[in-house]
Amino acid sequence: MDPVQALWTGVTEHPYLLLGPLVLVEGPAATVVAGSLVGAGLARFWPIWLIVVVADVLADSALYLLGRFGNHRRLAPLLGRLGLPTHRRRRLTVAVRRALPRVVLGAKVVDVAAVPAFLAAGLARAPYRRFVAWVAGASTVRAGLLIGVGVLFGQEVADLLTEPGTGLAIVAGLALAVAATHLLTRRLAGTRFDPVREKP
Repeated sequence: MDPVQALWTGVTEHPYLLLGPLVLVEGPAATVVAGSLVGAGLARFWPIWLIVVVADVLADSALYLLGRFGNHRRLAPLLGRLGLPTHRRRRLTVAVRRALPRVVLGAKVVDVAAVPAFLAAGLARAPYRRFVAWVAGASTVRAGLLIGVGVLFGQEVADLLTEPGTGLAIVAGLALAVAATHLLTRRLAGTRFDPVREKP
């Protein structure tokens, strides 16, 4: 078996094992690609949707947990490097206490602010059950939309995905296109979006 065939076999036979780690690395791209496999009949919708939502909630919960210990002198510099420097902490924690749903939903829609927002939720000691309920709800909707986009794409190119070389090239191209669009959107939104509308 040549390397391309082996790689494609791994993707099509074990999409559920690969998806969780890929979502943590580049969530939107991995989710859309997984949706394309669903559309082509190479994977099932519900396991894919569940894996994406669980991976998303775990990643956001890890940020929340890190924020809970953010006042520790050894962790404070790390929070700054992750987008929550000292001068932003008070504003973000106040915003979380006043309007946790708005902060979570805003961060999920344009996730350029997700890392500092979820760190701030932990730092503000927002009730975890309330935090995770909003995160899970937003992740559920976003996962469904991204998988849906992938399903439509997969249905259109289902015949092409039967050949290992062509299928791998199409999936890789789709992943790169979605990742590039996601990064560009984050870059453009980064100068305009702030969940607490900070003033310079």
